[in-house]
Amino acid sequence: MKLYYMPGACSLSPHIVALEAGLPLQLVKVDGKTKRTESGDDFLQVNPKGYVPTLQLDGGEVLTEGPAIVQYLADQNPASGLAPANGTLPRYHLQEMLGYINSELHKTYSPLFNPATPEPTRQERKEYLRKRYATLDALLAKQEWLLGGQFTAADAYLFTVTNWAKHVDLDLSEFRSLTAFQQRVAVRPMVQAAMEAEGLLKKSA
Repeated sequence: MKLYYMPGACSLSPHIVALEAGLPLQLVKVDGKTKRTESGDDFLQVNPKGYVPTLQLDGGEVLTEGPAIVQYLADQNPASGLAPANGTLPRYHLQEMLGYINSELHKTYSPLFNPATPEPTRQERKEYLRKRYATLDALLAKQEWLLGGQFTAADAYLFTVTNWAKHVDLDLSEFRSLTAFQQRVAVRPMVQAAMEAEGLLKKSA
């Protein structure tokens, strides 16, 4: 499988999930401005939407949208526990959490990365994010991971998105349980391996 990614973007989430699931993965880096891969190929020919993550399966079929990709990857190794079994209530709770992160957090960060966004809008979006993070902080005060005692694809997604806070000057230090969560995820070997591969961490000696 090929994972088209941009370093530190939301594509880090399926990258983490693939490694946690023990799946072989070929990384293809995409330039967000030119929409070209490192080898010069036109990324828009693979995904006309023009954004990552994009997963190209061994047979050539293409899957897009992070929440769908991480579930597909997790299902390739059910024993990993990265996604509860299909048809069970816990699986729907996973989809519920992926949807929350996608719509309430992920998309809210977008205007904060745009230098043209007016300051009042930036402040409003930051306050919106803090309210949404407060809900997750309260949840994480009661349990280790978003779905309870098992690390899942939702945790990889929350970790990835929340890492953006420092890049947009969003102070989340008031959320102690969220901060502890980020630290727990950051030290997982496969998370460190994914971040090293994307150039986000210095490679271990």
